[in-house]
Amino acid sequence: MALVSVANLVLSIGDRRLLDGVNLTINAGERVGFVGRNGCGKSTLLKLIAGLTPLKPETGQVQVTRGVNVGYLTQDPTLDLELTLREEADTAFEELHKLHEELDKLTHDMGTAQGDELDKLLKRYEQVEHKIQSSGGYNVDHQIDATLHGLGLTDEFFGVKVKDLSGGQKGRLALAKLLLWHPDVLLLDEPTNHLDIAGREWLERYLHDYTGAVLLVSHDRWLLNNVVSRIVELQQGRIAEYPGNYEQFREQRALRFMTQQRMFEKQQERIKSEQAFIDRYRAGQRAAQAKGREKRLDRLVRDDLLERPVELNELSITLRPAARCGDLVCTADGISKGYENKPLFRNLHMVFKRGDRLGIIGPNGAGKSTLIRVLLGETEPDSGTVRVGPSVNVGHYKQTQEHLNLDHTVIDYLRPFTKTETEQEARDIAGAFLFSGDQQDKRMSVFSGGERSRAVLAGLMIKGHNVLVLDEPTNHLDISSAERLEEALGQYTLKQDGYGENQPGGGTLILITHDRMLLEQLVDQLLVFDGHGNVRHFIGKYSEYVAAQQAAANPGASQEAKAPEKKQEKKQEKSPAPQQSSASSGGRGGKHDKSSHAGGALSKMNQQALEAKIVECETKLAEVDRELANPDVYRDPIRVKKLQERRAKAAEELGPLEEEWARRAEEQ
Repeated sequence: MALVSVANLVLSIGDRRLLDGVNLTINAGERVGFVGRNGCGKSTLLKLIAGLTPLKPETGQVQVTRGVNVGYLTQDPTLDLELTLREEADTAFEELHKLHEELDKLTHDMGTAQGDELDKLLKRYEQVEHKIQSSGGYNVDHQIDATLHGLGLTDEFFGVKVKDLSGGQKGRLALAKLLLWHPDVLLLDEPTNHLDIAGREWLERYLHDYTGAVLLVSHDRWLLNNVVSRIVELQQGRIAEYPGNYEQFREQRALRFMTQQRMFEKQQERIKSEQAFIDRYRAGQRAAQAKGREKRLDRLVRDDLLERPVELNELSITLRPAARCGDLVCTADGISKGYENKPLFRNLHMVFKRGDRLGIIGPNGAGKSTLIRVLLGETEPDSGTVRVGPSVNVGHYKQTQEHLNLDHTVIDYLRPFTKTETEQEARDIAGAFLFSGDQQDKRMSVFSGGERSRAVLAGLMIKGHNVLVLDEPTNHLDISSAERLEEALGQYTLKQDGYGENQPGGGTLILITHDRMLLEQLVDQLLVFDGHGNVRHFIGKYSEYVAAQQAAANPGASQEAKAPEKKQEKKQEKSPAPQQSSASSGGRGGKHDKSSHAGGALSKMNQQALEAKIVECETKLAEVDRELANPDVYRDPIRVKKLQERRAKAAEELGPLEEEWARRAEEQ
């Protein structure tokens, strides 16, 4: 059942077409991920669905099924600043409280009513009682406490007035209120912005069990992988849909782009070929044929001309140490730090070596950033000593970006980082980080958090630091930019096999982040803060840490899981090892024999039959590509899989044919 339908929505702001014929349906119980570049119009579309914007679309409409309520989490929540945190959370049940008041009044009125009046009151009493039960009943206090705790708002903040809360706490309170209201359609715009890993895990479990529909705008790839079953992407004002989670979306999107590119190139080749024929035979005996072809070509260009598939510009990030540091980057000997009787870490011993990839995780306010400031000498420890190794050149990305002069332009900021300190070099770097045209001369004060983040990352790239300390580097980046940064950091931390200026890798990374995908892809050891002054050093990837935590919480299940593995290992020990295939061992046969045999069979085929077979295979590929270019196909994962299999089979058949054709061409 469709709860929300968006049909042919067109909206422009100034001379920019933000939404260009958008179509979207949200069905009951669905969890849909909504992705796209920062500023592409995602929040605007959510506000249009929720009816919370004065903007009016030029054409199209948004329809919400009668009786369906829509809840929207804005990035700038409106809260009553004079209420306490607990009181503001309780306003989520405002309608329920009104029902309780009505029930009390009905009880009072029934004490004196008689006859038909009493019957009416009894009937209304039953209706109100049913509404109360379906809206949470009498157990709302437990729901409020559980939700606030899950989002990291502990009892110590319950009595604090909203006006005295931090921005992050206000954001979590707004999310808690929306979840407690439990609308039929939940529109979430970056709900993880102020959540630590524990809060994100709680939200992930909550959304997984949510009975209503969810449309989720998020840069958290881990959350999108584990919660949604469909991804919609907004790009250049248009919606494209993909079944599955975020990883499946990436694969299907790449395939769709490749298919569209192939179809575009084939059509361009056909147009050039037809035009060449027309130009050659425009006059003479074949003029009539050329004229007929010209009419067909005109119709194709007018009615069926394909657009070149466009990929938006990506960040161009290359992180490479300018100089090699010593084997020992930093040592901490028994350091401790705390504030007002609140210990952040005690008697901490650490050794960081060149090439280490360390992730630091823990609750907000646990002391992660403070530890970094102590290690970098910006803050003195309460006890213990810190020593930094020789030739260490640290690049520090600060979460708060308080070091930025907001009166400077991007060019002003980048010039001191460049080798020549020339304006042109700064402009070249700014362009690589997607600052183009007038943007380069705007003051930093008018930029969004994501744009400022890109400027800071550009400065880090130029300097060639051999140690990078990054504090929440993806907080304001869209998914595409976060993935480019992830790739660059992966290259930066590669283990070096040799020496030389162009040798990739050799960098050391210390990463503070709540981005679980970033942790999983980049680090191989963790410092885990528990928020009570204790710090644990875990060797392994983030997923291994999660598995270890689950095993510790449920040791019985862990042992049961290991039992079948041991049985399988014993079974494999008894079975004889399979013989190595001749193809992999370098002998004759296997794949080599197969290709030789195919080549021998094809060599007997005459040229006309060979070319006809090539055309047949290319026709099959074109038919499959045409289907794969249709966005509606991706609504059916089974159909997509079958098409992919057909394409692979046709491509496999075409390969030897083209090789044989090329061999004959060389011999002529």
